[in-house]
Amino acid sequence: MPTIMKIGEIIMQDLKVLYEDNHIIVVEKKPNIPSQGDKTKDIDMLTIVKQYIKEKYNKPGEVYLGLIHRLDRPVGGVMVFARTSKAAARLSQEVRDKVFKKKYLAIVDGRFEKKIDTIEDYLLKNEKNNLSKVVKEETKNAKLAKLDYEELIYNEETNLSVLKINLHTGRHHQIRVQLSSRAHSIYGDQKYGTRGRGKQIALWAYSLSLIHPITKEEMTFECLPEKTGSWKILEN
Repeated sequence: MPTIMKIGEIIMQDLKVLYEDNHIIVVEKKPNIPSQGDKTKDIDMLTIVKQYIKEKYNKPGEVYLGLIHRLDRPVGGVMVFARTSKAAARLSQEVRDKVFKKKYLAIVDGRFEKKIDTIEDYLLKNEKNNLSKVVKEETKNAKLAKLDYEELIYNEETNLSVLKINLHTGRHHQIRVQLSSRAHSIYGDQKYGTRGRGKQIALWAYSLSLIHPITKEEMTFECLPEKTGSWKILEN
């Protein structure tokens, strides 16, 4: 598999580590890299970070790395991995207890009437086509989806808004589905969007907050997308 290895080596050199210690490692995931291996066999973040640890610390054999959460393949931003099974168990519990917090930036079509609001829906995932949709509360297997948004920028010329989004729940394609159902789809969203076909989706996980699994320190990590492509709007 020389081609994949070559791609992996290139990405390895470009890996941005935001924080690391003996228990956790926090990195920036580039867009279009899977969080973990999938049927495409493309290089993934779990493999990249394992290789980074193996090489940096001269680790023999298989490196342990716990996947705590995922970002959709086209989405970039902050990810944390656990370096021990104890850290993985505690961070996973934080996710279940909703202590673990992720915040996003999104560029969306149009403008909401309210600059700040909370929106709630019930979502149903279709396993066959890997898409979710808004359904009635009483729909079988429907799950509550809740998020807060705040408008940061509105560009009248392009009719695009930049939103800061705080998730209360972590449903499948939640942000993408909830915004598109209100005619404010994310720019460049190939699954649910109406604008920016062929462009990179303008959704970025810019902030991650957690309690360190060992020291119990409250920690927040942030990184912003490069101000290129659609994200040039942040220069306003």
